[in-house]
Amino acid sequence: MRKNIFVKSVLLLAVALTMVFVGCATVNPYEEPVAYEAGKEYSLVVLHTNDHHGTVLAKDGVAGLAERATFVKGVRAENENVLVLDAGDINTGSALSNMFKAEPDIKAYNMIGYDAVTFGNHEFDGDLSVLKNQMKMSDFQWISANIVTGNGKPLAAPYYIKDFDGFRVGVIGLTTLRTEVIASPDASLTFLDEVETAQKYVDMLRNDFNVNVVIVLGHLGSVEEAEGQNTSLAVAENVEGIDLIIDGHSHTKMDAPLVVNGTPIVSANEWGKIMGEGTLTIVDGAVTGFDWTPVEITTEKYAPDVEIEALLAPYVEKANETLKDVVMVTGAEFEFGDRLSRYKEIALGDLTSDAQVWYVRQNGLQADFALTNGGNIRAPLPAGDVTRENIMTVLPFENYLYVVTLSGADVIELFNFIGSIPQGAGAFAQVSKEARYTITYGADGTGTISDVTINGEPIDPNRTYKIVTNDYLAGGGDGYEVLTRSTDTFNTSRLLSDVVIDYVQTLPQPVMPEVDGRITIVGGVSK
Repeated sequence: MRKNIFVKSVLLLAVALTMVFVGCATVNPYEEPVAYEAGKEYSLVVLHTNDHHGTVLAKDGVAGLAERATFVKGVRAENENVLVLDAGDINTGSALSNMFKAEPDIKAYNMIGYDAVTFGNHEFDGDLSVLKNQMKMSDFQWISANIVTGNGKPLAAPYYIKDFDGFRVGVIGLTTLRTEVIASPDASLTFLDEVETAQKYVDMLRNDFNVNVVIVLGHLGSVEEAEGQNTSLAVAENVEGIDLIIDGHSHTKMDAPLVVNGTPIVSANEWGKIMGEGTLTIVDGAVTGFDWTPVEITTEKYAPDVEIEALLAPYVEKANETLKDVVMVTGAEFEFGDRLSRYKEIALGDLTSDAQVWYVRQNGLQADFALTNGGNIRAPLPAGDVTRENIMTVLPFENYLYVVTLSGADVIELFNFIGSIPQGAGAFAQVSKEARYTITYGADGTGTISDVTINGEPIDPNRTYKIVTNDYLAGGGDGYEVLTRSTDTFNTSRLLSDVVIDYVQTLPQPVMPEVDGRITIVGGVSK
């Protein structure tokens, strides 16, 4: 029954879009308002996720599409009016999802019964043809009002409309303009101002389509990553007529809604670990109340849905087989010894750091150098055949690749901190080939740094630098507080281990474990 309602909504939406954007003389299917009983209280339950990033399976009993499906089924069983939405970035994350270009994720979203999903920036990591195939595969509606194609028409529907007993809901999709900088959208696409676009469609839904409840489903973020960015807070502050903003992009974990200009803003953290559950109250065609809670999705609370498990099983089996795939051949062992990555430059540190710069530049972004904490490297690579499993053993942590932007003065401070790290500490820095320096250790074990260059030049305190690192260090881990001063931070949402796997396959084989002297150690402990 729900499928028929969905199809009807999509067909009506298609008619409305034709009327608005082609200009043909078509009757407005939403010209008549939805009838309601005066004074009666209606309710709408809105379930939402964001920044799924290929988290197909539960990890340590948390998240998982099958577990999420069980929760949604339970809510639907207890409530007549339910809307299920996602604020973007379905793509780019786990190896399982990446391998199949998010096919298992989208098919699971279909079975869960999502109504609408907006585009996130990571929907544009691949060719546009990949996204269009995903759209064709989707039973739910992709929406974004501020992405238009070369002919001026939206890439997808700008909004989603659905009628319930006593009220009509309109959901407007928005995608951050940051996508043009931090992803690789097709040259045929144009991204429009989020605030101006939102106001345009809020007015259209309310005035032309008699919508009672207006929701903005935005992949915008609540944290300003760059000057002038239109965050969800800026949209709420500058656009009138929005009843609710469901946000994504900044992976924000909320305990309660943010309220800006009278508009509640909610977000459900990341990876499906949380699903937001909000209830809107509608009386006489207007929203009169909103209650919201973040629901933790765990295997303990929500047993995996057997239908979703059956759907995912073939993909999981195929992905597990690939762990034994040979991705690299080495001419000798890449040594690790007694945690050598914490004491000096090693070939594994060079390889890991160089891979990060390679990945970022492959995606058209700037990278001046990369930084890896030696404690992140946990094992050697064997001589001969190297499998995916081998690399994941070297890099077992689920670290995501970040790009941070620091002033030259802060980069100088960064290297001064690196010089102060004692040998043997997990914070000891391994760097990409663009960076070179010397650390001199005194008899007391303290170190000082000298001869620091980036791309052969001393650090310029008056320019900015793009540094590639992992999420742990970007958040100030291991004492790298200076990295938290970034003026422009980008989460690639790619696992470091996956990036290294991709990189080593591009190298001439066999790969020799060599160092090039980018780190010089004087005095102190030597291993």
